[in-house]
Amino acid sequence: MTVCMQDGSFDRERDRMEKERIPMKIIVLDGYTENPGDLSWGELEKLGDLTVYDRTSYVEDPLIAERISSAEIVITNKTPISRATIDRCPGIKLIALLATGYNVVDHVYAKEKGIPVVNVPTYGTQIVGQYAVGLLLEICAHYGYHDETVKAGRWENGLDWCYWDHPMIELCGKTAGIIGLGRIGQATARILNAMDMNVIAYDVCESEAGKKLARYVELDMLFARSDVIFLHCPLFPLTEGIINKNNIAKMKDGVILINNSRGQLVVEQDLADALNSGKVYAAGLDVVSTEPIKGDNPLLKAKNCLITPHIAWAAQASRQRIMDITVSNVKAFLDGDAVNVVNR
Repeated sequence: MTVCMQDGSFDRERDRMEKERIPMKIIVLDGYTENPGDLSWGELEKLGDLTVYDRTSYVEDPLIAERISSAEIVITNKTPISRATIDRCPGIKLIALLATGYNVVDHVYAKEKGIPVVNVPTYGTQIVGQYAVGLLLEICAHYGYHDETVKAGRWENGLDWCYWDHPMIELCGKTAGIIGLGRIGQATARILNAMDMNVIAYDVCESEAGKKLARYVELDMLFARSDVIFLHCPLFPLTEGIINKNNIAKMKDGVILINNSRGQLVVEQDLADALNSGKVYAAGLDVVSTEPIKGDNPLLKAKNCLITPHIAWAAQASRQRIMDITVSNVKAFLDGDAVNVVNR
């Protein structure tokens, strides 16, 4: 039966039904890294009954299931959602990630349970490329070190007009090799081209866009010819441990390694050994195999190893994009047309 309502009564009835609809329970498990206070959860709050925890756990913990036991929509960054947690929380209808990577969620089991897992596929392309080159520039000039020595009075009280305690490296004309010439690799390549570096790349999937920015070569040739190597490839079985003692042996003496992709791309003891021997001149790393870093990581004591705490992505503009896309992901799900689903 179709009921016709006149004078806007249909709209009023629809509005009444919308108002009476019970909002879904939305729980954010680890919101602080995404939003330490400089963003707003307001748009997400409009979509349901929102609870935000700053931190929960980065390892399996009963507290995770306890906090989301009443949730219908779970939002996480690095707090794991395991099979056991899913079983303990039968009301979950959507798991949304405040990130691109989704390895913290048992997405295969979620699929079996009919729970879509959605991510943020693209949000920090430019800033991550910028950060990679920033790591390289710090290695080449040691800006922070020299700033500290000036403020400690060394320049003021020195005998010479200037001083430097580390080799100053000019990059113009040197060869940069990029492993993984996707969106972020291409962003890095654009900057390197502007610096008049010779850019080569290895990728299992070559693209026309990539060919405009770099010359594709075989992986062994990239190792042999590069003065600087950037890792911008995803973590797959094929790429896990791609920087190991065998491949390091193929590299130029004094090569520089930059990694702000995934820590597991590197066999860390092999890299530490190469740094300590001088085979690898320096490494700039924003990622390690276990995060937060453990005190026994060999790279902590390796020579010429710059390590930052996985912050290449963390500019406010980049985090705002994560927030906006997450809101869009939740809206799309509520509208019955989920997007960015990683476990279809």
